[in-house]
Amino acid sequence: MSTSRTRRKTSHRPNKSGEPLSFSKGNLSQATLLHLYEQLVKPRLIEEKMLNLLRQGRISKWFSGIGQEAISVGAACALLPDETIFTMHRNLGVFTARDMPLDRLFCQWQGKRLGYTKGRDRSFHFGAMEHHIVGMISHLGPQLSLAAGVAMAHKLKKEGRISLAFTGEGATSQGEFHEALNVASVWKLPVIFLIENNGYGLSTRPSEQYACESLVDRAVGYGMRGVSIDGNNMIEVYSTIRQLAEEMRNNPEPVLLECRTFRMRGHEEASGTKYVPKELMDEWAKKDPIENYEKWLLEEGVLNEGHIKSLKDGYRKEIQAAVDVMFAEPEPVPDREEELADVYKEAPKSVAASNVGKEARFIDALSDGLHEAMQRHPNLILMGQDIADYGGVFKITQGFVETFGRDRVRNTPLCESAIVGIGLGLSLGGFKSMVEMQFADFVTCGFNQIVNNLAKLHWRWGQHADVVIRMPTGGGTGAGPFHSQSNEAWFTHVPGLKVVYPSTPHDAKGLLLASFEDPNPVMFFEHKALYRSESGMVPEGFYTVEIGKARQVRRGEQVSIITYGLGVRWAQQVANEMGLDADIVDLRSLVPLDYEAITDSVKRTNRVLILHEDTLFGGIGGEIAAWISEHLFEFLDAPVIRAASLDTPVPFAIPLEQHFFPVERMKEQLRRLVGY
Repeated sequence: MSTSRTRRKTSHRPNKSGEPLSFSKGNLSQATLLHLYEQLVKPRLIEEKMLNLLRQGRISKWFSGIGQEAISVGAACALLPDETIFTMHRNLGVFTARDMPLDRLFCQWQGKRLGYTKGRDRSFHFGAMEHHIVGMISHLGPQLSLAAGVAMAHKLKKEGRISLAFTGEGATSQGEFHEALNVASVWKLPVIFLIENNGYGLSTRPSEQYACESLVDRAVGYGMRGVSIDGNNMIEVYSTIRQLAEEMRNNPEPVLLECRTFRMRGHEEASGTKYVPKELMDEWAKKDPIENYEKWLLEEGVLNEGHIKSLKDGYRKEIQAAVDVMFAEPEPVPDREEELADVYKEAPKSVAASNVGKEARFIDALSDGLHEAMQRHPNLILMGQDIADYGGVFKITQGFVETFGRDRVRNTPLCESAIVGIGLGLSLGGFKSMVEMQFADFVTCGFNQIVNNLAKLHWRWGQHADVVIRMPTGGGTGAGPFHSQSNEAWFTHVPGLKVVYPSTPHDAKGLLLASFEDPNPVMFFEHKALYRSESGMVPEGFYTVEIGKARQVRRGEQVSIITYGLGVRWAQQVANEMGLDADIVDLRSLVPLDYEAITDSVKRTNRVLILHEDTLFGGIGGEIAAWISEHLFEFLDAPVIRAASLDTPVPFAIPLEQHFFPVERMKEQLRRLVGY
């Protein structure tokens, strides 16, 4: 049975590039018509200046949006100033229409410190929340989910606002396009997904990107509205987006909007346009959005030649003044301390527990910590597959829907990447979010959002990402190679992420609560084998365990075992079985590492074994061993040894899985180490 949403029809006209533009002012005032023209002219003049500087060799690169200005300007002018726009390379008109200071904008393009990223990124790869603009990353598609997250924040706050994300026809081939549209439609989020269909993805033609007649035809499959318009027609773009936005503010839902246009220059200037047929270029040149609109305004008596000259002269002076600032601004001077400090936003100090508490299982401590965080932070949203009524596959969120409601405890489609992106969008909108990966193995489907968006945002342009990703991890349950991986080391290599891995119920709750207090993205690993087998005293109420601080499990002088997660249990069992006076350190946090605790242990015993469940090659044990060898060599009486799982995928059969684990091999390694 079809519903009203799945019966939504798309509206579009054939894309006839040779047709002249036809304007109808409708109910637009003369002042509005003139304002749109003024906003159109400014980015064109900036582009002409930059292309001239490029020819002179004074700048190194340029992505031109000449011929596409009506889309950017129309969108920016149609939306309210506090509605966030997610831009791409050719959306200069958004930045100028939002009155971004040209000197800062130009300095951003040239990697100067006066720009928005302190020279750490270039072009339009940045955001400025004071202007409600968030730029793209080179992977293109991920910003669609961020826009959906901001739209979700508006909807939850009942603010009557929307968001808008630009994408190109090439980026619609990415999986993120499908995931973002699918989730936005299911959750009825007020976001416009605007496709700038400009004919080429670098040199790839539309026929090599998609087989449908028009990209907007895809809207039907998502149960959302779809509209296709002439992207070179200033009035059509502005009026369409303004009307859609007004409707969506009152009745939240997503819309897929295709704006048909053409890229008149190369993907970037070095690419050229030799692959484009000359007749096609000639046809679209006749549809230049500024020339056509200007001619019509002159005919209508809205504009005169004197105003055109005065306007352009004023813009050229403003542009030249900003260019002068750009060239006068010195190259950034590297500051090692600042570069490192800006990777993370400062986190609050830990809060000690106020009571001894009661005995609880690892899994109950996690559930209690989540419950405490939800009460403490009314803006915290939980998202994950089957976490609502079902309570998650491990039942950690059982009963949460009844307590906190469906707006805050959300079942998600199988769209890991989009959900991580929506979590980041929620952070942009002032929320906190938790994303539960049903199994840590499934994080691969959201990898790009985590390592390229969450991790880099604060360092790039000072915007924090308040997202916690819970990762049920590890083997020991005979679950095979797709539900048992230890993949924490993947994320320790990515600056900007914090990686937490508790081994006790006390630490599970305290570190989870600390993760929600921390404004940085946290990968929170929970070993599945500990869920119902590990118990301990857990304080009631709110407390935090400091992220980056190791736990001294037991003190000894014979050998140091540095480990985390299930490895802590293995270390204690083996040390007791072998009668070793072992010094056992539970790292608890892998990023940041507690080098002081490692140093104290090494100095105490002079012999070190690093233990983890992860496979040997590329595991974090190699990094720790290298650090010890580099910084503590004079305190070592034996080589640093690593005990880890076999360099194979995790096998299914229990005997094979036990052989995969490092426990038996570790015993022999400890004998050699102690006797060295």
